Amino acid sequence: MSQNINRQQVEKVAHLSRLDLTEQELELFSGQLSAIVEYIQKLNELKTDDVEPLAHCLPIHNVFRQDTVRPSLNVEKALENAPDRVDDFFKVPQILEESGA
Repeated sequence: MSQNINRQQVEKVAHLSRLDLTEQELELFSGQLSAIVEYIQKLNELKTDDVEPLAHCLPIHNVFRQDTVRPSLNVEKALENAPDRVDDFFKVPQILEESGA
């Protein structure tokens, strides 16, 4: 069963998508979309009953480490290379304007 995508279908989808396609694009996309549908139909002919669904082609397993409590940097060490600071915090440039509300 061959189902080609015709020009009218492409025009309808373009209209619904608010796309302004040229005559050449309409012809090009009709052919390209028909080729995609034909390829999907070929794939549907494959016997996949005994193929187990998978998310990855290679066997993978969880590679996360255990979540353990460890000492972190102290404030002085963390702010050692800060270009500017206020007390125990990074000082960054203001990016939002203050509103007069």
